[in-house]
Amino acid sequence: MPSSRAPIPADIPEVRDAGPDAMENPPNSWDEVDETSDESFPASDPPAHGGHVD
Repeated sequence: MPSSRAPIPADIPEVRDAGPDAMENPPNSWDEVDETSDESFPASDPPAHGGHVD
């Protein structure tokens, strides 16, 4: 079965692996929330921030 994905253009940079070890300038501290956020980037939807609307 042929792939339905379009080829990636050559001018798009490669996405780095998640985690501080793959960062050019890693932060001094790193926790599970940082890890989860980094692994989910780039996401199609931003995270919800708990704003309440009636």
